[in-house]
Amino acid sequence: MSAASDAGSTGGTDGAGGTDRVLGGVGTKVLFENEYCRVWEMDLAPGEAGAVHRHDHPYVLVILDGDRIAAVPEPDSAVHGEYLEVDVRTPMVVEMPPGGIETAKNVGERRYYELLIEILK
Repeated sequence: MSAASDAGSTGGTDGAGGTDRVLGGVGTKVLFENEYCRVWEMDLAPGEAGAVHRHDHPYVLVILDGDRIAAVPEPDSAVHGEYLEVDVRTPMVVEMPPGGIETAKNVGERRYYELLIEILK
């Protein structure tokens, strides 16, 4: 867990239904953080999944490598409750709203690599 993993979308508990499920970060590593944004790296081998996490802030995905990615929602995820699998092209930039509890999984044949920028203010 990174030095920035003490609250919100960097880790913590989900608070859903009174559970104390521990959540991971929205990426595999924090590269930069200030009061305005937090920049994560997400690096997944084919078949690998990231940590179960929640997006507490709006964010931007900058997809730099990969061919297919899936968002696997947790059963109690209120916002993005459906499994989503998409082809990606690189480079690709996608703006996203804050949302549910999910796991990112590389369902492609190539390494998946992105920078995820959380907008904090």
